[in-house]
Order: sequence, then C-alpha cells, then structure tokens
Amino acid sequence: MIWTIAILLPLLSALLLGIAPLRPGVLRVLLPLAGLPALLAAILSPPAMELPSVLLGVRLGPGLYGRLFLMPTALLWTASSFFALRLLGRDPRFPRFAFFFLMTMAGNIGLIAAQDVPTFYACFAIMTFSAYGLIVHDRTGEAMRAGRVYLLMALAGEAALITALFLTVSAAGTTAIEHMAPAVASTVHRDMIVLAAGVGFGVKAGAFLLHFWLPLAHPVAPTPASAVLSGCMIKAGLLGWLHLLPLGVADLPSWGFAFTLFGILALSFGVVAGLGEPRPKTILAYSSISQMGLMTLTLGLGLAHAPGWPLLLPILLLLMANHALAKGMLFLAAGTAAFTGGAIALRRLLLALAAIPALVLAGLPWTGGAAAKGALKTALPPGEVFW
Repeated sequence: MIWTIAILLPLLSALLLGIAPLRPGVLRVLLPLAGLPALLAAILSPPAMELPSVLLGVRLGPGLYGRLFLMPTALLWTASSFFALRLLGRDPRFPRFAFFFLMTMAGNIGLIAAQDVPTFYACFAIMTFSAYGLIVHDRTGEAMRAGRVYLLMALAGEAALITALFLTVSAAGTTAIEHMAPAVASTVHRDMIVLAAGVGFGVKAGAFLLHFWLPLAHPVAPTPASAVLSGCMIKAGLLGWLHLLPLGVADLPSWGFAFTLFGILALSFGVVAGLGEPRPKTILAYSSISQMGLMTLTLGLGLAHAPGWPLLLPILLLLMANHALAKGMLFLAAGTAAFTGGAIALRRLLLALAAIPALVLAGLPWTGGAAAKGALKTALPPGEVFW
C-alpha cells in the first residue's frame, strides 16, 4: 500500500490545487508532506505489490535499485518542498509552480518504484513533461528559450526511448523490468536497443552532446526546481540505463568504449565550461554534466567487462547518491544566498556550510566522494579493459 501512497499523494495533491477552497491547505500541508511516504518506503522497503487491473498490470516495489535511488530522491524532494514553501510562498504564481512540482515528483518517485515497463514509461513521461512547467515558471525570454530547448530534446529522447522499450519488450516477451537486460543481451536488435536507450536516457542524464538543456534550464528555474532537476531527475536516465543495458550479462567492448569515451568527454567538458561561468546555478549545472560523465564512464567500464560489473555497481550507486544529496544541497544554498541581503555574517556561514558538499564532490578524504573515486580506480585490474 505504501508504494501507491508514495505516488498518489503528490499526484492527488497536484490535482487538488485545482479546487480553490482547498488550495491554501494543499500548499501549506500536503506539499511539504508529499515526499514523506516515498522516504518511508525507502526506509522500510516493503515487499512489491501488484495492481493487475491497471494499465497492463502495475507492479510496484523496491526492485534491485529502487531503495538506493529512492532514499536520496525522497530526501531531496522533501527538503526542496519546504524550501519552495519558504521561498515562493508569497509568489502569486506559486500554486502553478506547486502543481508542476508535485506532478514531477509523482513521476520521479513512480519510475523508481515501477517494476514493469508500461508503469516505468508512464511515470518517466509524466516527470519529463511536468518539468517543462518548472523551467518556464518565470516566463522570461530566457526561461521560455530554455523551455523550448528542453522540450525539443525531451521529445527526441522520448522517441528514442519508446523505440528501445518496444524492441526490448518484444524480445523479452514480458513487461517485467527484471527480464529486460538479459533479453537485450540475446536479441538480434541488441545494438539498436543500446543505441536508442543510450540516446533516450542520455538526454535526461545530460550525456555529452545531449546536455544542452541543462545549463539553460537550471539558471532560469526556481531554486527548489533546480535542486530536484539536477539532484533527482537526471538520475532517471542512469536508472533507465541500469534497467535496459546488459550490464554483467555480456561483454560489449565497442559499446563500453563509446560510453566510457562519452563519459570522459562529459567529465572534462563540464569542468572547462563551468569555469568560465559567472552565475552559481550555471556552474552547478555544468558540474552535474561532469559528475554524470563520471557515472557514464563507470557504466561504460561495466559494459566493456561484464565480470567486473559486481565491483562497479556499488561504486556507481555511491556516486549517484553522493551527487544527488551534495548537488541538491549546493543548489539550495545558492538559492538561499540570493536572499541574505546585506547580512554578511549569514552569507559567510552559508558559504562555510556550502563548502561541505562541494568538498564531498571534489573527493575530500574520508567522504563519500573520496570513497567512490578511490574505489573506481582499483575496481578493475589493469589490462582487462581497453585502457
């Protein structure tokens, strides 16, 4: 039951905003509470549940990766909800923002809990198109341009994604997500599926050459939206890759080379491009491209060398959780800094606090960043991959 509540609470809260008398209560009570059932599900990890009469049969549960993705996601959505209420509560457009915020939350949580392809894709689409409303919230020329770029890239990504999913379900003969990766490894359409999934999920993950929407969207979106777009939503692309790619099932050295190469390019490009930017949120957007490049690189190593995947998977999941929480904190800190006014002491305190997640991302010793990056260097013995 808690799996359905985790999705339905933000979804129904968004719909209740259309009833004017209920709107103040929804904004003050339901918005901050909407992410808590997902957090509870991540902590308790209840067994999977089925709703056979919905769609083609809905299955919700923790799955192989769900709990590890859901914990940082639910934490960041909840923190951003409280931040949105404090920061935007007096904005006359706040109800509209809250609607898209809650819809995006429902889609994001739903795709993590989904254990069947139709539910996963439905929630992925809800998240994708609801996020457009967050990006264009301010209605400035810059925001509308960022929204157009995002929407065009999202539509292209959806076209590639639906191709990959149709081919995979056809090969597997089932819609159960746990059967997707083995089916991809053995089908004659393997290369087409890997290419389509690489592009479809790569748009969301901010992969190199598919990243253009990120540095445009984050500076114009309200800070609570930027935090979840970078901390949570782009991880949906990574989760999709984990579901569909035959990681640990078959050696794909050519595709491993491609993913690793694009990961290195994103890792380097994000740093170089970010150094020339004056706006903090744009810098953080390029940092996300760079950090996702590190995860893409790790994924590529796993594609190239299937026996090494059991060592690489926990490293990748640590990188994901580490980035989600640290980057979310940095975006919220950047938004808070804009409202400190002339309070110099408060700004200095905020800078000191923001240094903590920044140093974690940089690999400060005895932090999650250092642990993940150090483990990545030693995960595969020399000579077992192409470099």
